[in-house]
Amino acid sequence: MSKAGLPEPSSADKAAALALAPVSRETLGRLEAYVDLLLQWQAVTNLVAPSTLPTLWTRHVADSLQLLDLAPDAKVFADLGSGGGFPGIVLACALADRPGAHVDLVERNAKKAAFLREALRITGGAGEVHHRDIGDYVNSRAAPVDCVTARALAPLHQLLGFVEPLVRKGAKALFLKGQDVERELTEATKYWKIKCALHPSRTGGDGCVVEVTEIVRCSMAMPAGGNGA
Repeated sequence: MSKAGLPEPSSADKAAALALAPVSRETLGRLEAYVDLLLQWQAVTNLVAPSTLPTLWTRHVADSLQLLDLAPDAKVFADLGSGGGFPGIVLACALADRPGAHVDLVERNAKKAAFLREALRITGGAGEVHHRDIGDYVNSRAAPVDCVTARALAPLHQLLGFVEPLVRKGAKALFLKGQDVERELTEATKYWKIKCALHPSRTGGDGCVVEVTEIVRCSMAMPAGGNGA
């Protein structure tokens, strides 16, 4: 237990995570600084579910790192609803030494946006925090992004509405999803025609990564609003 009475990540879990998603020594140092900061803030701001803290490295860090293998050439990322920094801060830490790499972290909650800014500051991660609604960010983003990500943000049919303008400009979308993904896909096809692939999560369980490369709104789709997350 930490001084704040919270469970702490185990060394065995950290070793397991790094076996699943190896990183450079420099990236590891950045990730360790990030995890230390997250544990400090967790005592006063709920950034992750407390029950996941003992397995934070596999459950959150390695889970985020696996996205890099699905977008190996991407340099410009947009992470929507970044929250506690998964996957956005993890990606920013891993990409810090890649020339031209950058992660936009979009978060409308003021406390979480403040945490993300501090995480970038202490880690030197390659990113910038955008404290605004997703719709405002997407609609004002003139330059294309290579990859747009989201984790634990919204049902798939809503995510597709958020990212459609970015995918239309050439972005690949990567969504970290749990065991309900098939149901979410079925619901999404009521509103969207998509080209996608499902990748089993490297961290095990029923999780997967939904990779989307084409999105077309069906003729009877929902209205275009709802991008305020």
